[in-house]
Amino acid sequence: MIYSRRLAKILAPIFICLLLLTSACGGAKQPSRFDQAQQQSKTERPSQAQQVSGGSLNKYFPSSSGDFKLNYAQEKKGFAQASLKKGGKEVAVMSINDISASPAAANKFQNSSKKIGGYPAVEQGKTTTAVLVDNRFQVKAQSKDPSFTPSDREAWLQKFNLSGLSSLK
Repeated sequence: MIYSRRLAKILAPIFICLLLLTSACGGAKQPSRFDQAQQQSKTERPSQAQQVSGGSLNKYFPSSSGDFKLNYAQEKKGFAQASLKKGGKEVAVMSINDISASPAAANKFQNSSKKIGGYPAVEQGKTTTAVLVDNRFQVKAQSKDPSFTPSDREAWLQKFNLSGLSSLK
């Protein structure tokens, strides 16, 4: 009995020291590579909160004309999309994308020699034509039917209110 009390008196301070030592060493957590990437992304890129609402982009789309009917299909922060139908059949999809939160999306326009409405334009594959407005808005026309040609895409992109879109802040 005396032996166990003496042992407890000796071991108790040792256990307390070990407990304090292990809790002190495990203190400050080093950020993981994912934490670092998240923080870097926040500081390098503007917030999506700065993007315009999708609904406010609708007024820059062209109006339906002739056999063509424009139906708004999707709106979300910084993006609006409409379907272009002819005779009830979808022939193209039109969109405006606020790329302020991902400025690298504008890189493809840097070496563009083509202009539509005075703005740099690029062909993306065989079915899409895009215009960059004010280095912020990417306006696209994408063919969904072979009858909607690259010249049709260009003509419809010119029908957008691109100058009005360039004044949007």
